[in-house]
Amino acid sequence: MTRSLHLGAILAGVGTSHDDWRDPDLPGDASIDINWYIDAARKAEAAKFDLVFIVDSPYITPDSAPHFLNRLEPLTLLSALAVSTSHIGLVGTLTTSYWEPYNVARQFGSLDNISRGRAGWNVVTTGLEGAARNYGRDHHLDHAERYQRAREFVSVVQGLWDSYEDDAFPRDKAAGVFLDKTKQHALNHKGRFFSVAGPLALTRSPQGQPVIFQAGDSDAGRDLGATIADATFASADGFEAAQAYYADLKARAAARGRDPDHIVVLPGLTVTIADTQEEADRLAAAHEAELDLDKLLVQLGRPFNYHDFRQYDLDAPFPDLSHVSLNGYKGHAERIIKTAREEGLTLREAAWRFGRWRSGFVGTPETVADEIERWFTGRAADGFNIHVTRPGAFAQFTDKVVPILQRRGLFRTDYTAGTLRGHLGLPIPANRHSVRPAQAAE
Repeated sequence: MTRSLHLGAILAGVGTSHDDWRDPDLPGDASIDINWYIDAARKAEAAKFDLVFIVDSPYITPDSAPHFLNRLEPLTLLSALAVSTSHIGLVGTLTTSYWEPYNVARQFGSLDNISRGRAGWNVVTTGLEGAARNYGRDHHLDHAERYQRAREFVSVVQGLWDSYEDDAFPRDKAAGVFLDKTKQHALNHKGRFFSVAGPLALTRSPQGQPVIFQAGDSDAGRDLGATIADATFASADGFEAAQAYYADLKARAAARGRDPDHIVVLPGLTVTIADTQEEADRLAAAHEAELDLDKLLVQLGRPFNYHDFRQYDLDAPFPDLSHVSLNGYKGHAERIIKTAREEGLTLREAAWRFGRWRSGFVGTPETVADEIERWFTGRAADGFNIHVTRPGAFAQFTDKVVPILQRRGLFRTDYTAGTLRGHLGLPIPANRHSVRPAQAAE
């Protein structure tokens, strides 16, 4: 199978850093303005992107980044985008730690039907301990238990999505037969975490089931992704690290009897583009000069459940965090500690390194396209999720970089499928109650 590059657009409103909202071309209420999202999604669709991606989290503090402080709920938002677009995939984040499988199966199944097969669910286990208090709990679930719960949660949801075989509804008005009752199936699941009878009152969409995304980077997170994911929203701390993640995830999938090509690896990406390398470097430096160290320290603290790093000496070695709980974004937190220790980083250096989205994709459109191609052909990624906040930066990418990728034969010039599975080259999963095998998505 010939590989094709995949592109997603992370629609992050006023931004997940602390300074993007100040861009004069960005509306101050972008994160709650449905028209901003519709416009951004249509621009991504015009550029033939595979999908738009909505990040989410059920906990904030007063120091959270602007987009986190005031944003629309993903499923509601994506339902509006479903009727405002025609081809682009629609992926939203929803936690398995504080929801119930039946509700999630119904919501994403509905989005998948509304969009005629363009839905995707980004499965997360919620990294922030404070979320527990928003759902009537005193304590966050333990990291290992969250991942065990997530695996059962997804299994239940997928079982509910198969409640009806594809031809369960003859809708024969002359005979008075609406449903073939032999093709409706209760789930009757009883497990460690959930007891769900079913069936779900909803048929499958043209892509069979919504695409499962996953974003965990801890060992447990990678195991979960290798088991359940059709695609991963990976972090990318440099080319070699991305190659190592890519190889590890695909190997874990193969060890579970899966086709490694059926997990699409999409790191997050920010870009700085200009007509010359010098101008791009100047723009990147100017953007960096706008950053506030105190706010970088807040962002650095987020993987550690918003641990307050402002209490430490900035120019001393990265502090000992043996007393700090890692029951949050465990993989990210462990990577920060490991890198800081191995490279002898001070706290100030760690804040600049990890307190913001970093990008090595700075340069002319040709340079950025070259780097994307290097990552793609070098098996560091199957594509990228591009952060969409500053309007000028996204326009530079769609108008100047995408055409280069298309001329090189790396990226589509038009849609050839109508579903998200079709865009990503993923098969339609066979209904577990049907004898028909999985088929290629359209």
